[in-house]
Amino acid sequence: MVSKVQKRASVSKKLQSLRSISNSHAHSKTSIILDASKYIQDLKRKLEQMNQEIIAAARSSSAAQNPFPKLKVEPREGGFLIKMFAERSCSGLLVFILEAFEELGLDVHQARVSCSNNFLLEAVGTINDNQSADQKDAQAVKEAVLQAIQNWSEVTQQE
Repeated sequence: MVSKVQKRASVSKKLQSLRSISNSHAHSKTSIILDASKYIQDLKRKLEQMNQEIIAAARSSSAAQNPFPKLKVEPREGGFLIKMFAERSCSGLLVFILEAFEELGLDVHQARVSCSNNFLLEAVGTINDNQSADQKDAQAVKEAVLQAIQNWSEVTQQE
């Protein structure tokens, strides 16, 4: 008998806490629980909206802070591995990069490119003329690609 009374008191106390947290004015158990459920759904909706705003703000600030893609050039046996990533789609950038490769005399043997929501390039290339890869170092390749990015940026700003 005591345990039933304790359970009722415990449930009643928890319902009152739930009622005060959810700002419910209801008196029945069902109404309090329904109000709490609506309150939780509203909190979830607000949280999702805030998360979307934070993501949008982060994307816009990162694009404003760093408009250029991240670039890494690693020397490989007889050539280079070029990795580039931008958090936004860069329409037309691939053409400028491939032109830079051609001017360097770099033959691309393998490449993976994605241009949908962001820009991702991974390319493996070797020098196709009589010069060895030692004479064209990774820094020279990086500078040529950075110049291609700069040229692309200037052209896209004019449009």
